[in-house]
Amino acid sequence: MLDTLITDARVRTFDPAAPWAEAVGIVDDRIAYVGPSADAPNARRRIEADGRLVTPGIIDSHNHLLLGFDEDAVSLEGAHDLAEVRRRIAGFAARRPDLDWICAENAVYSIVDGRRPNAADLDGLDAPGRPIFVTTYDQHSVWLNRAALRALGVADGGDLAWGRAERDPVTGEPTGWVTDFYTSAMTVAGLAALQRDIPMYSPERRYRKLRSSMRMATALGITTVVEPQVPLAELPLFERALAEGALTSRVITALFHPVGADAAFRRRLRDAVDRANEAPDAAGLLRLGPLKLYADDVIEPHTALMLEDYANRPGVRGRPSYPDRELVGVIGELDRMGFQTHTHATGDGGIRLALDAIEHAARVNGTRDRRHGIVHVECLHPDDLPRFRALGVTAAMQPRHCSPDLVAGTWMENVGEERWSRAWRFDSLLRSGATVAFSSDWQVGEMDPLVGLYSAATRAGLDGSDAWTADERVGLDRALEAYTLHGARAWHLEASRGWLGPGMDADLVVWSDDLSRHEHDPAGLLGEHAEVTVVGGRVVHSAGAVAEAVGAPAAEDPVAVGGGAADARVHVH
Repeated sequence: MLDTLITDARVRTFDPAAPWAEAVGIVDDRIAYVGPSADAPNARRRIEADGRLVTPGIIDSHNHLLLGFDEDAVSLEGAHDLAEVRRRIAGFAARRPDLDWICAENAVYSIVDGRRPNAADLDGLDAPGRPIFVTTYDQHSVWLNRAALRALGVADGGDLAWGRAERDPVTGEPTGWVTDFYTSAMTVAGLAALQRDIPMYSPERRYRKLRSSMRMATALGITTVVEPQVPLAELPLFERALAEGALTSRVITALFHPVGADAAFRRRLRDAVDRANEAPDAAGLLRLGPLKLYADDVIEPHTALMLEDYANRPGVRGRPSYPDRELVGVIGELDRMGFQTHTHATGDGGIRLALDAIEHAARVNGTRDRRHGIVHVECLHPDDLPRFRALGVTAAMQPRHCSPDLVAGTWMENVGEERWSRAWRFDSLLRSGATVAFSSDWQVGEMDPLVGLYSAATRAGLDGSDAWTADERVGLDRALEAYTLHGARAWHLEASRGWLGPGMDADLVVWSDDLSRHEHDPAGLLGEHAEVTVVGGRVVHSAGAVAEAVGAPAAEDPVAVGGGAADARVHVH
């Protein structure tokens, strides 16, 4: 007797021995049956799928749960000029006299043509003259007003523990722009200073974001989330969420290894992971293990490491996050200690440096099948493409990032048209045999995997216009495989997740329709949704069409609409 039977479905199993089926049966937390509906055992509960597509649960291999939108901050999603930014911030400031700081999120780099935004651009927005703190959409830069520069001591010549304050080369005065934010903010000193200075980073507000982001992930069909940058000091937030039943999908936390960390810090990381592995939670909802590092920064502010000069900055090639080639030794040591690494690299120079470090680690330590990962892989030199498969390196990539509505302007101009063929090479990497684990990079991009599937299939904006570098498009089935089977492989989970077969974890999604109907018109994917999400055999989300409604719909989550109607972000549902 099955506990649950999903029948009359189009089941894409990703099992090469039986790639398609009609029904999936569950007993306890495992799959017990995959096959024809007519041959399925009896079940206590039946879900009639009526021809809908069923797939393994989505594995989002890079999703910042802790960065979900904050209802006490301004969303700048969709604000593409300074006038609109000022309007939103001024309106929010007027409505919220109770706040000591005005915080805003998701600014784009191209708000002001031809230069970076500065403190003067934020003048006159708040009558009480409160400090204003704005993060960019990628969390790598911060924009401050004059009051914030004074409050933080930067105006008096002080430094920040959570970033590099830019100063005018002539006057030495701070401009209001801060680079290297997220790499510095998650260090021990940086996080402590950030929590002291900026209310948006208080533990309670971060926990609120975690819970909200988790609800959204579950409602979108994501059954495993990799939170890619968790400082040791914020691990208790996840432990609290587990204890309070807030982890409705599984979470893998990648602990942050900051630049400059010493052997004693690495020992603390090893001890934390070992303690968690000795006493795992019974449901398998929270796992520690990989470590997050940075090879470089990002292309938009010219801080990613490039092999050749930026197209619009002669003599500038960015810089590595670690001095010189120190990253090679760091990854070698972490590999020796048994860690899998998850290294941010966007420029072709940063990607090559990360590959060199992983190759060196395998050679000196004699390790095999560690499955180190490189995140983003935005601009990949042709010589380095085959190295991913050869070295067993996962490319953790985000389809939405290549959309022209996000990269037109700053990214394209910085890299230059001659190198556009190196951009987000999904198809080439998959055809090479590399593991390509798709993800959202929420909240840099939309969390919804259907947006990722659409972006992979079209390489166009959400309005369907301006398809870009079309040779690297990936069809629906291969994109789903990158979100499921490849995601499981990336984290050594292919024996339990990523495909549907007897004995596997009962993590799966019933979609609102047969998604293959949109193979030739991917825009239709944006109108679909996850109808039922099952994690460990339990229905954790149901929209109500084929099973009793469970959980809050994504549209009711404040994260899904960008923190409220007044500053609503464009949402695809």
